[in-house]
Amino acid sequence: MTVTEETTPVSHYERIGGASSVKAAVELFYDKVLADPDLAGYFADVDMVGQRRHLALMLTVVLGGPNEYTGRGLAEAHQPLNIPVAHYAKVGEHLTVTLTELGVPADILADVQTVLADVQDQVVAAGTRPGV
Repeated sequence: MTVTEETTPVSHYERIGGASSVKAAVELFYDKVLADPDLAGYFADVDMVGQRRHLALMLTVVLGGPNEYTGRGLAEAHQPLNIPVAHYAKVGEHLTVTLTELGVPADILADVQTVLADVQDQVVAAGTRPGV
């Protein structure tokens, strides 16, 4: 008699190690962002404990983990900041470098980069988008 098990696909979140790995990524990512003179100013008056928690929750969702995010939407949170494309790209680079340094597999990096491309218009100020 053979028993077959139905397997549930493992999420990217699980593959990278879950909550502890996401937290490590968020900590390293914000270390890089806050050390970047072009980006640090966006966070001058921000509660960074809360900010790190929000990003960890959002990154968890992006990676297919549990959705416990209840904060503002991306556009609502970012449009008042008038973020230019160049600064958005730098944030994406810092995230990619962070995930690479932590050993995140290439397929997961590619999926995160796809999400970054998909949400760019929600974050970048309208007047700074190419062709706008």
